[in-house]
Amino acid sequence: MSEKIKQNMTYHHALIFREDVCIGCSHCTSVCPTGAIHIESGHPNLNPDRCIDCGMCYKACPASAIVIGQDDFQTIYNDKCPVVLLPATFFSQFPSKVTRKAIVSALHYLGFKYVHEVNETVDILKELTLSKLENDLIDKPVISAFCPAVVRLIQVKYPSLLPNLLLLKSPIDLTTSYVKKKLVDEGVDKESIGVFYVTPCAAKIASIKNASEDQDHADGIINMNYLFNKVYRLIKQGECNLESDEEDLPVLSKTAVTWALTGGEISIIPKGRNLAIDEIHSVSDFLEKIENDEIKNIDYLELRACDESCPGGILCVSNRFVTVDRQRMRADHSPDVAESKDLDKYKDYLIEHSKIKEVIPQSMDKLDNDIGEAMKKMRRAMVVNDSLPQVDCRICGYQTCKLFAEAVVNDRADVNQCLFVRIDLERKNKMTKEESLAIMKKVWGEKKMDELGRTV
Repeated sequence: MSEKIKQNMTYHHALIFREDVCIGCSHCTSVCPTGAIHIESGHPNLNPDRCIDCGMCYKACPASAIVIGQDDFQTIYNDKCPVVLLPATFFSQFPSKVTRKAIVSALHYLGFKYVHEVNETVDILKELTLSKLENDLIDKPVISAFCPAVVRLIQVKYPSLLPNLLLLKSPIDLTTSYVKKKLVDEGVDKESIGVFYVTPCAAKIASIKNASEDQDHADGIINMNYLFNKVYRLIKQGECNLESDEEDLPVLSKTAVTWALTGGEISIIPKGRNLAIDEIHSVSDFLEKIENDEIKNIDYLELRACDESCPGGILCVSNRFVTVDRQRMRADHSPDVAESKDLDKYKDYLIEHSKIKEVIPQSMDKLDNDIGEAMKKMRRAMVVNDSLPQVDCRICGYQTCKLFAEAVVNDRADVNQCLFVRIDLERKNKMTKEESLAIMKKVWGEKKMDELGRTV
């Protein structure tokens, strides 16, 4: 079964479009927050420079024609010391009657030598965040870099806001640094360690795959949906020793348990005007207003691509609201401050390795490498756009008239793909119905148009 992967060679994307399954409905085109998808020959075509791996297209596809590119689970057995990093959201996928000890036992049964929670380092991240805010060294509003889809969104669509990013590692990378350093200090061969992160979303896959070589990052990514089903099946079938003496995970603080929930970050900030916004379209709309100075006097923005943040990730199994409730109930039984002698030993090391590199702008669409020519094309695109109906019907294959106009001036589309333009040409006897149909077939594919002809 062939799978067509359309992605930038310099940036790894986690989304794979399967043309053999696609029904050409264009749902994916309509929901993309950056207009990264258009239709050609009846199938979606991904513009890798626009894609932020938010997964909205994955959720919208009724045919399951979009899948997530992920590492083969069997690769964990290639390392002598496989470690699994679990977000708190993973535990909250299970019914309340399933204990954490049972889950950890099942993970050891599957072959993981060590089990860690991603948010073990959140209390250190909390201190670093508050210190940065107190020093007031960042442009306001300060924007959290927790969600990789949001960072990518700012990078490609709102680059003027990049100086506002709080350049601190996410809990994933900070805990990965901690785990690797700790194991090496305990005598484990560095080359034998494989750290595998269990992800609730596609954006974290892209983020980890695109990490630089000199950065501590997970060695592999596991689909949360996949691992949940493996673990839950073991527990229900009783194949692992659920009464084992496996050492339990470190106790997390309330802040650590709720960090990945909407409002988890801003809850630590004692003063100022701080907002938590989730769902990628809401985030994009808000950033646009910030960029245009329509909203001012915001101190801190916690922005998450998924509705209800990580519990709303596309690879989660449980209902996001139930997941949030389970996590908050866990937080109710967690201490305000968690003590960890192991983590305290590495606090200075983690603080020293807590920063991330400056995020550079990534243009969504360069009209031309030559600035002068790009300006000419911009003016032409505005003229073309003004001649279009501005109904954003997507019959041309593009999400909006504006995106279509830009494709026209870059010779990636023909203005006659617009239905309204063709109707006008037909009315003036400058185009035949056969010519109009041929254009529709080019955009929507022979099969769809032939099927339409048989049903009308």
